Amino acid sequence: MSFVNVDPFGMLAAAATLESLGSHMAVSNAAVASVTTKVPPPAADYVSKKLSLFFSSHGQQYQVQAARGTAFHRKLVRTLANGALAYEEVEIANNEGF
Repeated sequence: MSFVNVDPFGMLAAAATLESLGSHMAVSNAAVASVTTKVPPPAADYVSKKLSLFFSSHGQQYQVQAARGTAFHRKLVRTLANGALAYEEVEIANNEGF
């Protein structure tokens, strides 16, 4: 039989730290969204306009991927916190039996 030792409070602390990091990343991504998705052309010629569209497109793609990463991060934090609470509930139930 295998035994698992888990520190629910440590898991909750880790979830809180990860939540804080995720919040900082979301704020940072939002702050640079306008300048990375709407890159102005450096000149009025055709090549400058095409490069502007190219870099703006990359900025838009980054924002899409960053949003996906943020959603995954939120699920990860929620799962970690829920796991910690589940372990804590089981520990309480086990101790009540004694």
